[in-house]
Amino acid sequence: MRNFSELGEREILALAISSEEEDSRVYSDFADSLRASFPGSAAVFTEMAAEEDEHRRRLIDLYRAKFGEHIPLIRRQDVRGFVSRKPAWLLHNMGIDTARKQAELMELETSRFYRRAAERATDASIRKLLGDLAAAEAAHERIADRLVAENVPASVQAEEDEAARRMFILRVIQPGLAGLMDGSVSTLAPLFAAAFATGRTWDTFLVGLAAAVGAGISMGFAEALSDNGSLTGRGSPLIRGLVCGLMTMLGGLGHTLPYLIPAFWVATSIAFAVVVAELAIISWVRWKYMDTPPVSAMFQVMLGGALVFATGILIGSS
Repeated sequence: MRNFSELGEREILALAISSEEEDSRVYSDFADSLRASFPGSAAVFTEMAAEEDEHRRRLIDLYRAKFGEHIPLIRRQDVRGFVSRKPAWLLHNMGIDTARKQAELMELETSRFYRRAAERATDASIRKLLGDLAAAEAAHERIADRLVAENVPASVQAEEDEAARRMFILRVIQPGLAGLMDGSVSTLAPLFAAAFATGRTWDTFLVGLAAAVGAGISMGFAEALSDNGSLTGRGSPLIRGLVCGLMTMLGGLGHTLPYLIPAFWVATSIAFAVVVAELAIISWVRWKYMDTPPVSAMFQVMLGGALVFATGILIGSS
């Protein structure tokens, strides 16, 4: 890698050309990724890609006039000081807000690059173009606002917000809720069976810890392998599996940790209170995100939890 201060005008122009080409392709990728769910915003990124392509054309025309036909390949990653960007294809399942924030960062960095480049340029025409491009990149935020106003009216924005909400539910809430329910409910029976069978808090803690971790691993793999998200739109299986597995383990650990307290009945009372809190949280999530009536959500979750809880006590006491 080279320092930016070591680059001459020819190399600065070559770097600017490759940067504009990359940004244009990134915006085109954003548009392609968002077109199915967010057509209005996709149109915004398509026009921004065209803006970047026009900048590239102006830079190439000036380069050819000054330095000839051959343009050396100099990229951002070859020069120190640029922010490392994740490849656009790795952001395929990103949300609309992530895309817009990423675009703002790109424009900010590019504008700063052109200002620094213009300060170092000695040729008047090169300095003028770089300064003009710096101003154009700084104005892109206003251009984006205008394009949003033209392509994303209030009704479309509402539709896109609802689509983003649905995707968030599919990719995060559903796997997380499934894991929390499994971890909070399925581990009740072995935990309280061990508690009432042994009467020893440490042994109960070990059983609960094993049940929580084992259930987390099992649920994580099950969710990740259930589908790859290509048809259902549920996003990355790795992320879904991680969310599901962690929430499963968290649900099981919640009522297991009280058994680190040596006093059996104190630990059991706290564990019971934690169970009630966990079931209440699950009911709230089902009401908030899954459109389940609050009374119905509370009844279903509490009934299931009570049955598993009673099963563990009965088996442990027998």
